[in-house]
Amino acid sequence: MKKHGFTLFLFLLSVVAIATFKDEQEFCENGSCNEREFDKSHFYSNVKHCGEIPLALSHKLLDALPLDEVDGNFIRTVKRCVFSESQPSPLKEPLTLAAVAQDVLHILDLNESVIQNEEFVRCVSGGKLFPGSVPLAHRYGGHQFGYWAGQLGDGRAHLLGEYTNRKGERWELQLKGSGKTPYSRAGDGRAVIRSSVREFLCSEAMHFLGVPTSRALSLVVSEEPVWRDPFYNGSVIKERGAVVLRLAKSWFRIGSLEILTRTGELDVLRTLLDFIIKEHFKSIATKNPDKFVVFFSRVVNETAHLIAHWMSVGFAHGVCNTDNFSLLSITFDYGPFGFMESYDPNFVPNTSDDEGRYSIGAQADVGLFNLQKLLEALRPLLTSDQLSQSQQILREYSQIYHQRFQELFKAKLGFLGNEEKDSYVIAFLLTMMEETGADFTMTFRQLSEVTLSQLQKGSIAPSLWALSDLSSHKHFRDWVQLYVQRLSRLISDSDAARQHRMQGVNPRYVLRNWMAESAIRKSEKNDFSEVALLQKTLMEPFMEQEEAERAGYASKPPSWAQQLRGSQTWMSSYHGLTSKVVNGKSENTTNICIITSN
Repeated sequence: MKKHGFTLFLFLLSVVAIATFKDEQEFCENGSCNEREFDKSHFYSNVKHCGEIPLALSHKLLDALPLDEVDGNFIRTVKRCVFSESQPSPLKEPLTLAAVAQDVLHILDLNESVIQNEEFVRCVSGGKLFPGSVPLAHRYGGHQFGYWAGQLGDGRAHLLGEYTNRKGERWELQLKGSGKTPYSRAGDGRAVIRSSVREFLCSEAMHFLGVPTSRALSLVVSEEPVWRDPFYNGSVIKERGAVVLRLAKSWFRIGSLEILTRTGELDVLRTLLDFIIKEHFKSIATKNPDKFVVFFSRVVNETAHLIAHWMSVGFAHGVCNTDNFSLLSITFDYGPFGFMESYDPNFVPNTSDDEGRYSIGAQADVGLFNLQKLLEALRPLLTSDQLSQSQQILREYSQIYHQRFQELFKAKLGFLGNEEKDSYVIAFLLTMMEETGADFTMTFRQLSEVTLSQLQKGSIAPSLWALSDLSSHKHFRDWVQLYVQRLSRLISDSDAARQHRMQGVNPRYVLRNWMAESAIRKSEKNDFSEVALLQKTLMEPFMEQEEAERAGYASKPPSWAQQLRGSQTWMSSYHGLTSKVVNGKSENTTNICIITSN
């Protein structure tokens, strides 16, 4: 395609380096319990009764892992443990149950009537503990923006305990925004409406997109004032406190291991690793002498798959530090994330990431960096042969990522089977999208809605706004010819079948920043209607929905959306950028998922 006047460097192929439950009980009516009156604009407006919540937690973690011998929530350096006991600090009342994920209620074997229970609101906001709960704060460290940051830990989160549901699924319940812990450093242990709405909505959105993620059960807001400087410019504003109750199979992260190696607590490191493997990697034999190598291999493989999945939906995590990277390869710790709108490999949703270390196009490289740090944490427990095996496993990360990336993007284009030039067709398209600023989500979605005949004729309706933008590229017809030729070789296929396949993997709705911001602004005025609408919409992101269309969720983003760039998120002010030296020059880590055009 040199005759088109630009060169495509096929991504990944030429990369130099990468770098629970008992039966439900009826809730008791308590005549002495006062009914709380909420403003009519609240989504869950009437809490009618109180009674014990039929959700008993256990704590296998307490039995298996060392606990901090020092009591109290005061800030300190913690040693020789994995957790510290830490009591949540209740939000000041009145409280409002702003949102509940019905799907997550069912995970916990809870009936929907529970949301009318006063005790439920208290339990999910930190004001009262579920039966059996022993709140813990997790000790971990991490590399932040490429540099070791020392002890970090759960500074505003409390792990309440584990629940095993009727299906045998084990879930860990955690409050976020529930007050100070020994790991709060200079923080107040609180979260605000702004960040909590985003976390609640995005974790659920990612689940229904099919991306491995933590889940969110509830969002509770209060009138408690919380002071924040959202832009780090000295302009402190008063916001309102909020708490999200979130779930994950495990909250362990790379930083969980790093802190133990860094402090020389190798016996605790081995104990924690043995527990993680026994509980979460059950196919690995506990007596296997190479179990840590096999564990590492699994994490490498699943991390590559996770990041490729992020890329396929245009998701940028925004703060890919080792303390935010799950050992189970799920997405969690939603902070300054963003879904890319106009296709741009340099898209950065985090306003404090001045140098773009965690741009969407750099995520795969950062994944490699984090896995290198994981291997460093494991190294004291490995023999020299096991270390060599692990290093070879790490060298295969690029290929694993590349293969999964290809699979996902071929599915987005409706391809079946494999052809040699598939990478080229994908790269060609992404280059045109970058050069025209075409919307990532809707370009793929609208390709699934247009017929091949319409594409060939160039008859693209104005309503297909993203595809219309793409068609302005001077080489659009050349790409269409390649695309149609590729699809035409699928003899047993039909255009309708292609469209159906593509519409099943290309969402019509994602949580765009402007949509989250609109919901946040209303929520701060005690109107949670848009949180409810977004929650409903994002549960079926691949289905066209009348209410969502009226709200403009699949329309061209409003002009004011361009000014946001993650502005309504929070972020700590950590800066720095690792680099490498190539041919005597310092360069940013090689990007393994960008195509470059010139």
